Amino acid sequence: MKNKKVVLTYGTFDMFHIGHLNLLKRLKDLGDELIVAVSTDEFNSEKGKKTLIPFEQRAEIVESIKYVDRVISEESWDQKEDDIKKFKVDIFAMGDDWEGKFDHIEMLCQIIYLPRTKKISTTALKKSLTNFLSISKEDIIKAFEIIEQLKKDFE
Repeated sequence: MKNKKVVLTYGTFDMFHIGHLNLLKRLKDLGDELIVAVSTDEFNSEKGKKTLIPFEQRAEIVESIKYVDRVISEESWDQKEDDIKKFKVDIFAMGDDWEGKFDHIEMLCQIIYLPRTKKISTTALKKSLTNFLSISKEDIIKAFEIIEQLKKDFE
């Protein structure tokens, strides 16, 4: 019987988007079992990251993706080596924005950095949302008044 090839990745997966889905699909294509470690709210706080979606919901979203076989929690930077040993991981894979950061664990398994989906990131989405929310109520009212005037001009 052939041994199954286990792939492991880590991420926050806040504001789940097509880039996340593309990554998980490509990761699953690398092996037979995909394990995804989702960063806890506490660990994200240690990293200086603020999530919009709570850990339990992010984990449930990731777990519901058909490419994902198992979700575990990521609680510290140091757990990766233990997880690789515990789950008998063959491939540790991350997006290429992490390139070189995990080369030190190459003696435990193969390390792969996959390209990110172009023009999409949670950071960019959060920035756009912040910019949108910073528009004053007065500016929004003015914009609607202009739209109403344009509408009348075209009637």
